[in-house]
Amino acid sequence: MEGFLLFLGFLIDRMHHYLRKLIVLRNTAGSSKKEFERLEKEKAQLKEKADKAAEEMKLSQKEISSLKETLKKVKLESEETDKRVETAEAYVAALQKQAADLLLEYDRLLEDNQNLQNQAHGYRS
Repeated sequence: MEGFLLFLGFLIDRMHHYLRKLIVLRNTAGSSKKEFERLEKEKAQLKEKADKAAEEMKLSQKEISSLKETLKKVKLESEETDKRVETAEAYVAALQKQAADLLLEYDRLLEDNQNLQNQAHGYRS
């Protein structure tokens, strides 16, 4: 009978040990399940953020491409304006030279006119 009681005591001790392990495992499984659910929610939030970021990136790329096109147009307009300015400056320089030449010619003609008047005045006297 002692052997039987010893066997029952051993069995009860083992059952108690395994029940404790089972309780610990259930608690761990419960906390792991909660942790898993938390991680799933976090994963979903990160996916939403990634989707939003991807959409914003697409919009930014479109805006950048639009700005690049605008920049190209502005550069072309600037180059055209620069060419027109250069042409206008050359035209102004040509007009200034022509005006200076005309002024010299006018002065020469005035001098010739004065000489002729003096000569005519000398013949009358």
